Formats: sequence, structure tokens, C-alpha cells
Amino acid sequence: QVQLVESGGGLVQAGGSLRLSCAASGRTFSSYAMGWFRQAPGKEREFVAVVTWSGSSTYYADSVKGRFTISRDNAKNTVYLQMNRLKTEDTAVYYCAAAYGLGYKTNEYDYWGQGTQVTVSS
Repeated sequence: QVQLVESGGGLVQAGGSLRLSCAASGRTFSSYAMGWFRQAPGKEREFVAVVTWSGSSTYYADSVKGRFTISRDNAKNTVYLQMNRLKTEDTAVYYCAAAYGLGYKTNEYDYWGQGTQVTVSS
């Protein structure tokens, strides 16, 4: 079992930055690939980024590539999402999730956090 708690969301102006954190409980954190997803009002939850269990490989949605960076610290059981040059269309609830394998779809993830709201104003 893995429990995930996100933090770091908030209100920011377009062009600004935020850093999300996701703290995991459990001794097997380093066994999981960790992903970030987001869900805007009225839309389906969508993939944002994923990092492999070792942190050696990362993958991004085209919409955030070059602006967002996912990373992890296995010693701290934490995964991060650094978000730069934020746009109004980045407004959503952001979720972290854990998966045994590298996945891009919600049904490939086994554990989810409760989400943190990110609002980007114009």
C-alpha cells in the first residue's frame, strides 16, 4: 500500500511558477513509477508527466514539455513537479499517482493522491 499526499498548489499569474510535491508513505516508494495527472472542470483527467522508479527517465505530455519538470527523491519518498511559464490552460486539480509500470493512462496507476488545486490567472 502507498498513500500519497500532494501539496504546493495555489493561485499564480500567467507566466509564473509553482512547485508541487507529493509525499508518499510506505517502504516501497522506490519500486513505483510516479506520475502527475491533472483534471480541469468538465474535462477528463489527463496525463502530465511520469518518472521511472530510479528517476533516470522522464516523459511529458506535449502540452507541458519544456515548461514542466518531474523529479523524485527516493530518500525522501517524494516526487516533484516544477511548473514554469504557467498558462491559464494549466488550471486544474493536479494528482500524483503510483504505478508498477511506466504508464500514461489513469487505469495504469494503482494509487492516487487527493489532488491539489492549481489556478493560473491572466
